[in-house]
Amino acid sequence: MKPFVEFIGAARTVTGSRHLLHAPGAKVLLDCGLFQGHRAEARARNESLGFAARTIDCVVLSHAHIDHSGALPILCREGFRGPIHVTPATRDLCALMLEDAAALQAADARHLNRRIEAGELDVAPVEPLFDRRDVAQAISQMEPLVYGALRTIAGGVTLTFLDAGHVLGSAISVLDVTSDATTRRLVFTGDLGRSETPILRAPETPRGATTLLLESTYGDREHPPRAAMDDALADIVKQAVRKGGKVLIPSFALERAQEVLFSLKKLRRAGQIPSVPVFVDSPLTANITEVFRRHPDCYDTETRALFDEGHSPFEFDGLELVTSVEGSRAIDNGDAPSIIISASGMCEGGRVLHHLQAMVADPRHSIVLVGYQAQHTLGRKLQERRPRVRIFGLERDVHANVVSLAGFSAHADRRDLHHFALKVASRGALTDVCLVHGEAAAQEVLARELRQAMTARISCPAPGDIVRL
Repeated sequence: MKPFVEFIGAARTVTGSRHLLHAPGAKVLLDCGLFQGHRAEARARNESLGFAARTIDCVVLSHAHIDHSGALPILCREGFRGPIHVTPATRDLCALMLEDAAALQAADARHLNRRIEAGELDVAPVEPLFDRRDVAQAISQMEPLVYGALRTIAGGVTLTFLDAGHVLGSAISVLDVTSDATTRRLVFTGDLGRSETPILRAPETPRGATTLLLESTYGDREHPPRAAMDDALADIVKQAVRKGGKVLIPSFALERAQEVLFSLKKLRRAGQIPSVPVFVDSPLTANITEVFRRHPDCYDTETRALFDEGHSPFEFDGLELVTSVEGSRAIDNGDAPSIIISASGMCEGGRVLHHLQAMVADPRHSIVLVGYQAQHTLGRKLQERRPRVRIFGLERDVHANVVSLAGFSAHADRRDLHHFALKVASRGALTDVCLVHGEAAAQEVLARELRQAMTARISCPAPGDIVRL
């Protein structure tokens, strides 16, 4: 049998990363993420994995973001009992993030069931997709593997993780698959980081790849220089403070929040922003920041040096980590200017919704979007400058200053992706590049450029498509 990859999720879309490697005698699942976006559509897609859980031999997880890891508890709930291969940092992060996701699942089910009982929705009562017991089971099956180490994960399949530079613990998966005395090298980028992102190292480049699964989130655009984002953030903060307003930064709890804190500390030390209070209103973000302290081996040279000297890049005077509900409410009750970092990054859940409810109609305030906003999310609607948005079931006028700072993205842009693909091709016998984890428009632009620059076959697989190694 010739090995092949079956594309199930994050195929011509961004969320729900799931790719299934069919090797001789083994099925290896690359990522097991949740679909995110429009609530009804996402729930329907997440209720079916797209394969029988018990047929999977093992999972290779690229990183802890929920669109890559969030369906692992569902997989285990449906009977999967094989190993889940992760980096040590990814395991620690998943323990927090999947627990938080289970709590959000329970809250979401309660909310929907209240609406069903009130006659607002004509559907059957819903159950959470998974619970804390399923999370505990998934974590118990995780087997850490450090960068650069080689592990046999199935008959004829070995795995090595390289640093992807996207978030703490993120990995490029290098899989050598042997069939009929021939070994082929499959490289799955997961989400690829940028060369100039602070805190983490730049992505490593694998050698010898024959098939490359390349993410394409920003395949059609280039990010502004990272330094320009700090200047833009400083201008937004100063403008809001002059108006007596607040700055709300919806942020992913993993990586983006820590990167924003890193920038705010630098701006304050340089005197570029006033010393207003900074609230991190997300228990998950506070806990994840603690995980960052436990894994300095993932940092770039500059950040590692700060830690070695006893200086955390994520702490400064005036910073408050808010964990209680009462503390969160007090932020909105106060009138003084402040900066609020709160999850979730796409404004689809979490405490950020309460802050948006309090701030979105007031022109004194600024809302700063620092991450990717998937289709149908509240964050995307704000990014598109819709005049009205729905928050907690009620329409709200948008008068706050909404700004997108794409340069904070932890994803490689068009230029980075192009350069990475060419480097991989120059270090092996690359025959196929499959673009995943991107919307169709972004993939088409990147595919066109890569076809002009290299001889490998370039494809944009749809759900259900297969590519033979």
